[in-house]
Amino acid sequence: MRPIQMFGHSRPVSQIRYNRDGDIIVSVSADESASIWYSNSGERIGTFNGHNGSINSVDISSNSKFCCTGSGDSTIKIWKLENGQELQTIEYLPYIECVEFSPVDNKYLLVITAGVFKTHGCIDVYAFDNETGKIGEIVFKIERNPEVDSFMEFKRASWSFDSKYIIIGCKDGQILKYDVEARKIVHQEQLHKLIINDIQFSPDRTYFITASKDRFSKMVDVMTMKTLKQYESTGPLNSACICPLKDFVIIGGGQEARDVTTTGSKEGNFESRFFHKIFETEIGRISGHFGPINGLAVSPQGNNFASASEDGYIRLHHFEKNYFDFKFDVEKTQAALAS
Repeated sequence: MRPIQMFGHSRPVSQIRYNRDGDIIVSVSADESASIWYSNSGERIGTFNGHNGSINSVDISSNSKFCCTGSGDSTIKIWKLENGQELQTIEYLPYIECVEFSPVDNKYLLVITAGVFKTHGCIDVYAFDNETGKIGEIVFKIERNPEVDSFMEFKRASWSFDSKYIIIGCKDGQILKYDVEARKIVHQEQLHKLIINDIQFSPDRTYFITASKDRFSKMVDVMTMKTLKQYESTGPLNSACICPLKDFVIIGGGQEARDVTTTGSKEGNFESRFFHKIFETEIGRISGHFGPINGLAVSPQGNNFASASEDGYIRLHHFEKNYFDFKFDVEKTQAALAS
């Protein structure tokens, strides 16, 4: 797979997202900007400017009309995707860790704020109008009481199918399952030994994959919260995603940014690593970045993926025929028997 190298940021790229149709990618960066790209060509078609701090998180509404960004300047902003118009800004005291619309209807907008000084991080869930792009009132909060709760600050959160649950990754490696209807945490588990940096769902949102600094990525069933599979890397992991169409997952990360100057790209583990989802076996690697991979995303149609790095670059890869044709011997045997 020959990459398209996309350079539109002057500082590390924090996160990338595809829209639902898979034709648009939005990237956000520590350079205080968001960039919009065509996923077929890697051409940049616009930039959102307005934040005064590193942008840590981004999401796109399901109708591709709106984009939400969360920043270290303690604000979230709603943008009109087609022209970059800033529609709304909400200010906070602490900085923003994560933003995400609820799936399909985008009825809610989830916002994670960090715990700083004497404030404790929390999750605010707002009402959201998918037609006007207007953020409404806070519908409910998920708060951490340090005197009672054994888990640490929230780092990442994502919605399950039908917006029934919110899966939350914590900075101490614990995973939480929050029941939206019951308004309470219904499952708590020490899934990882260190911080959970990413949570991404399967296309049907019935299971999800994590990425942790402890070098492991785990696949977990939403209903049972049972760990189905796990994938081990040789360095800290910052992101992981599940491929549509093929039984593959992609994980990435690498040696921490402060140590990068003394490390080559191979030794630093700055590679996108492909594992078979079922057999947990590594099947390939794609190198090219010269810093840790901060974000991975696969198009909803499953025909390309992108990686975002501390080096300021995004690398876009379109899957070729050998990717779709790849099978283990046992899979070839099963296919032959079925025919």
